[in-house]
Amino acid sequence: MIDNNTVQKIIDTAEIVDVVNDFVSLKKRGVNYIGLCPFHNEKTPSFIVSPAKGIYKCFGCGNAGNSVRFIMEHEKLSYPESLKHLAKKYNIEVFEKEQTTEEKEKRSEQDSLYIVSAYAQKYFTKILHENNEGKAIGLSYFYERGFRLDIIKKFELGYSLEKRDAFAKHAQKSSYKLDYLEKSGLVIKGNNNLFDRFSGRVIFPIHSISGKVIGFGARTLKSDKKIAKYLNSPESQIYHKSNILYGYYFAKQQIIKTDKCYLVEGYTDVISLYQSGIENVVASSGTSLTLNQIRLINRFTKNLTIIFDGDEAGIKASLRGIDMVLKEGLNVKVLSLPTGEDPDSFSKSLNYDALIKYFNNNELDFIKFKTKLLQEEAKNDPIKSSTLISDIVKSISYIPDNITRSVYIKECSTLLNIKEEVLYNTLNSFRKKNLTNEYKKVKRNERNQSKTTSAPLPAFIDDVYSKNEEHEIIYFLLNFGNEILYPANETKNNDIAVAQYIIDEIQNEDLKFKNLIYKKIFEDYKYHITNNINIDEKYFTNHINKSICTLSASLLSKNYKPSKIWETGGIIVETPEKSYKTDVPKCIITYKLKIIQMALRHIIQQVKEVQNNDENIISELQNKIKVLNEKKILLAKESGQRTILYM
Repeated sequence: MIDNNTVQKIIDTAEIVDVVNDFVSLKKRGVNYIGLCPFHNEKTPSFIVSPAKGIYKCFGCGNAGNSVRFIMEHEKLSYPESLKHLAKKYNIEVFEKEQTTEEKEKRSEQDSLYIVSAYAQKYFTKILHENNEGKAIGLSYFYERGFRLDIIKKFELGYSLEKRDAFAKHAQKSSYKLDYLEKSGLVIKGNNNLFDRFSGRVIFPIHSISGKVIGFGARTLKSDKKIAKYLNSPESQIYHKSNILYGYYFAKQQIIKTDKCYLVEGYTDVISLYQSGIENVVASSGTSLTLNQIRLINRFTKNLTIIFDGDEAGIKASLRGIDMVLKEGLNVKVLSLPTGEDPDSFSKSLNYDALIKYFNNNELDFIKFKTKLLQEEAKNDPIKSSTLISDIVKSISYIPDNITRSVYIKECSTLLNIKEEVLYNTLNSFRKKNLTNEYKKVKRNERNQSKTTSAPLPAFIDDVYSKNEEHEIIYFLLNFGNEILYPANETKNNDIAVAQYIIDEIQNEDLKFKNLIYKKIFEDYKYHITNNINIDEKYFTNHINKSICTLSASLLSKNYKPSKIWETGGIIVETPEKSYKTDVPKCIITYKLKIIQMALRHIIQQVKEVQNNDENIISELQNKIKVLNEKKILLAKESGQRTILYM
C-alpha cells in the first residue's frame, strides 16, 4: 500500500496536460487544450483538458477525471498501479509496505502478464549483453545490421539462448508461475516438457503506448527454410497484434511534433530509420494494416506516409490498406523506394539530410501514386484502363469529406484526361454501393443478434439527440437498474439486468446524452457496472453534484410517474413496477425512432439546400433516406407502432 504523502506528491506533480499528451495529440484552445478522445472513436475533437482545474473531460462519451483517473481508464490499471505509473514518469520514489505472498497471488491476470513480460525482456536483454552465446550470436547480428549500441539498448533488444528450456527454467527458479509463462506465450508445454517459444532467436520487445512490454517478436538466425523467419507472441489478455504498432511508444512524441507518421512493415525497418534520425516511424509488424492501427495513428496526426519497398506484388497488396486509411479521414501519401531496397537497407545508404530530401521529393499523393502504378499496368489496353479508372474512383468514394472528394475528382480528371462529370457518375455509383453494403451489414447483424437487443441504427447518424427519451431512460436506470430484464437461458449464460441492457444499447450505437446531468448519471452507472461495484439509489441521492442529487430525488420519488411516451394513446395499463420488463425495451426503441425521425428531417432539409441541384449529393442523401425509412419500419414493428415514411 502506497503511503498518503507519496500519493499526494504524485497527484500534485502529475500535470494533466503532460500526462494526457503522452497519449493524445492536444492543441491549445483558449485556456484549455482539445484533442480526439482516446476512449471512443470520433473524428471531431470533443476531448477537453483543463490545466487550471487539473482535469480532462470528453463531451462525446462523458469520460472525465484527473491524471490518475486518466491512466486508470486508458491503461486499464488499478489505482495503485496508476500511481506507480505516474511516479515512474516523474521520478518519484514510492514508499509502500512489502506485499505478502497472498497479496501477490491476488494480483489480476493482466498485472501478472505485464510482470512476466517485463521480466522476460530484462532476461533476454541481459543474455544479449552479458552471456557469451548472446554476445557472440545475438549482439554480433545486431552490429552486423548496423545498429548502434545506444539504439540496441533503447529498443531493449535481446537474445534467447539456443537451449530449448533455458528461459523456462530460469523463470521458474525466480518464482514465476508456469500458468502465466504459458498464457504470455513465452513458454510452451508439451509431452511433460517445457520449451521456450523463442529459443535461438534475437528478440524485439513490443511496447504498449505507455511503454509497457506486452509481447515479443523474434527472428531466427538460421538459414533453414523450414523454420519460420519470425515468430510473434500469441494473443493474450495484454497483447493483441491488430491493436498495436511496433515502435509507437518511441515515435509518438515525434509524430506529434512533426504532425506526420511514416508507416513501414518490419521491426528492423523501424529501428534503422529511427537510428538515421527519422523517429516518427511505426510498423504494422508484417500484418495487413488494421482499423485499430489506423485509429492509433489518427490520435496524433492526420498525415500518413506509407513506405513501400521495390517489390511490385507487395505494393499492390498493400494498396488495399489505403482505402481503410481514407475511410478514417487521414491524408495519405505513398513513398516507393528504389528496386531492391527496403527502409532498413535504404536508410543505411544515405545520411539524415539526404534521406529526408529523398522522402520529401519522392512521396506522392495516393491518387498520383495509384494512377502512375496502374497506368503502367494498363498501358494502351482500353479494358484495363477502364478498370484503372474505376479502381481509383472507388478509393476516392471512401473519403468521408465532400470537399476532399471533390478535390481528388478534379485531380483525377486532370491526370486521366477524363471529364469530371463522368468521374462523378462513377463516384456516385460507388457511394450508393457503399451505403447499400452498410445497410446489408446492418441487416446481417440484425439477423444474427440476440433477441434481447433492439435493431441498430445506421452508422452515418451523428449528433442527434432526444431530450424527453433521455429523461425516460435515466428514470428506468435509477429505478430498476438492478432488476433482471432477461433471465439466463440456453442461449444466454448470464442474467441481463436493466442497467446492463441500457448501457449496452447506448454504447453499441455510440449514442450520446446531450443533457450533461443525464450523461454524468449514465457514466457513473456504467463505471460501477463495468467494475462490478454494487450501486443503489442512495449513491445518486447523496451525490456530490447537487444537480444529480435533485434530479435523482425527483426520479426516485414515488410521486414521479414516467410519461409512458411509447404507449399508444398514452394509456397507462400497469404500474412501472409491474411493466418495466416490457417498458424498458420499448423506451429504447422509441428513443431510436425519435433519433431516426430527427435525422430524416435533417437530411430532407439538406436535400432542399443542395446547391445547383447537384445530382450526386442528392442521390447520396436519398439513399440515406431509404436506409432510415427501412430502419424506421423495422423499429416500428418491434414496438408495435405504425409509422409514416419520408420520401
